Amino acid sequence: MIYKYKALTKQGETIEGFFEASDEADVLTMLKSNDYLPIAVEKDIGAGAQISLFSPKVKKKDLAVFCRQFYTMIEAGLGIVKCFEILEAQTSNKTLRSALGAIHEDVQKGFTISEAMNNHDKVFPSILINMIEAGEVSGTLDSILERMARHFEQESKLESKIKSALVYPSALIVVSIAVVIFMLVAVLPTFTSMFTSSGVDLPWPTQLLMNLSEWIKTYWYLLGGGLLIVVMGWFYFISTTEGRRFLDNLKIKIPGIRVTSIKIITARFTRTLSTLLASGIPLLQALEVVGKVLNNVVVQDRLIDSTDGIRRGASLSRAVRAMDIFPPMVDSMINIGEESGALDEILYKTADFYEDEVEMSLQRMTTLIEPVLLVFMAVIIGFIVIAMAMPMFEMVNAVQ
Repeated sequence: MIYKYKALTKQGETIEGFFEASDEADVLTMLKSNDYLPIAVEKDIGAGAQISLFSPKVKKKDLAVFCRQFYTMIEAGLGIVKCFEILEAQTSNKTLRSALGAIHEDVQKGFTISEAMNNHDKVFPSILINMIEAGEVSGTLDSILERMARHFEQESKLESKIKSALVYPSALIVVSIAVVIFMLVAVLPTFTSMFTSSGVDLPWPTQLLMNLSEWIKTYWYLLGGGLLIVVMGWFYFISTTEGRRFLDNLKIKIPGIRVTSIKIITARFTRTLSTLLASGIPLLQALEVVGKVLNNVVVQDRLIDSTDGIRRGASLSRAVRAMDIFPPMVDSMINIGEESGALDEILYKTADFYEDEVEMSLQRMTTLIEPVLLVFMAVIIGFIVIAMAMPMFEMVNAVQ
């Protein structure tokens, strides 16, 4: 929840601002810790609604640009406060700019960067907050930011590949539905009066299409409303814990989709874990962060179970093998990394390999989907054309 506060400084100046907290007590604690005298604290309902409903989502590309620019400015010797002032001014994403403005204020008040960013965990992913905290502790914030910039750039490329592979099949499905509806609503009715006046018994395919066409024209609002309810119901269902688990379980079990989904999860797992380990994050903490970025609650649950095994003394390669999710190559590569002491490097190379595999799998999947959709569309349209032509042949035979 976002709170709006008003307070007095030691110099008697009145300040106002916003702070994201679980309750008013956290806001008061923050103000008192900075030697401010609270005047008023209230929920900022309007600002919260604006952020959740109208502000653009912060994409991986936005985070990559943020990390790259932040790294460049630190390398150039700029102070942290000045960096956030510049970042806030030149960031185009409204949600990110708003968060950077709040962080800018918090850093001026004495908060560390990770503490300030943790108040905006819906904007900044946990991996970035943990990495920056590690960089602050170790004094390697610049190298951490450079590594995170590369990480988010790779994540952005992976997401772009997935979206690009889905564009053509999605467009083909929409066009197919539009063509079928157009033929039923606009084309078929032009023949209806001719068929009925001819007195010829209509074949069942033609009668079926005529009834369907009449129903759509008469009850189009029921069709549109029904589809809207189904779509909204589906999105609501997958937003629940049970729905998300159901969908994520399908992703790793449905033939055809399963292989590609597992390769995407593998690429994210190895890339993220490599980045965290290379920055000095302990293994158990790193695995906890990794689970949150896999975008699959089923795999995340199995990863939590494997973490319990590591706490009891099991090796990472053995724990990963017990998950029964990743390809056999992954636990073998992890085992080599553990024995050689270069686990982060091995994981990074494994991530590169599986990202290339993802690209090839997406190409193969798209190549297979395209002809299936084309055949399906041809069958539907062919059925409509034949159903319209059959009465014409009956009429010609009757005349003869």
